[in-house]
Amino acid sequence: MGTRYHPGERAVQERAGLADQAAFSDGAIRTEIPDVAAVFLAERTWLAVGAVDGGGDPWCTLLGGPPGFLRASGPRTLEVDALPGAGDPLDGPLGRSPARIGILAIDPATRRRMRINGVAHPRPGGLRVTTDQVYSNCPKYIQKRVPHPVPADRRGTPAAGDRLTPAQRDLVGSADTFFIATAAPGGDADANHRGGSPGFVRVHSPGRLSWPDYAGNAMFNTLGNLWERPRAGLLFPDWGTGTVLQLTGTARIHWDGTDREVEFEVERTVSTPGAGLLSPGAPLYSKFNPPVTPAAPNGDPR
Repeated sequence: MGTRYHPGERAVQERAGLADQAAFSDGAIRTEIPDVAAVFLAERTWLAVGAVDGGGDPWCTLLGGPPGFLRASGPRTLEVDALPGAGDPLDGPLGRSPARIGILAIDPATRRRMRINGVAHPRPGGLRVTTDQVYSNCPKYIQKRVPHPVPADRRGTPAAGDRLTPAQRDLVGSADTFFIATAAPGGDADANHRGGSPGFVRVHSPGRLSWPDYAGNAMFNTLGNLWERPRAGLLFPDWGTGTVLQLTGTARIHWDGTDREVEFEVERTVSTPGAGLLSPGAPLYSKFNPPVTPAAPNGDPR
């Protein structure tokens, strides 16, 4: 069987010197939903979703509901009984026509996560997803917490901008978790998780962020997409208030030998009160989180 990786993923794997490990991980990718995965999905109450808007910009959003709102109804069919809320950048793209979609189902309490990529077809009150890729990821860098979706009636009005406000800079700079959406040149979308100790995301200015790319399973789905199409959508949850901060912009990989840093230029922002998750208090941080290093004096992310 040939590799499921696209040219950008293979290029990053080679550049990082991890092509052999990536070839091993390739065997974990399925097109169908295994029974054990179906049970895991049915227990979820929220998930991160990545897709692109009408202009081709990636965005990441959160969808939630009671257990069972996400369920497998066939070997390659996933039902999602939720849609993005009004004013969400993915409200139109996912609610009106078929779209390539990336789904991340994650349980921070057990540090389990599963990724599903495919095509979403809108239906009344939700989505029906035909799966192309289904696979689990390692538990590294997931902070242990028990998030709960904010009740739908507490959702506020989205506020848009093109730079980070001081409060948003504080949220991003203290984050231990964010979610990232990317897309391959052919349109395939992906949603992924990034985690680390608070401060691992550096805020260099109202329009520029960076973060280190930590060692994982060597698939490089996110970086492979960025290699060929340097656009990304980020989502930062405020665990204390339930606010969600969504960003879209340009993301580029900087290399130092085989080490990697991603620099992100903010182009658009959407902040929505009550659209996310609540998990007050400090989590149990992952033992795999590397120490956070201070930014260079000149603000260079590299």
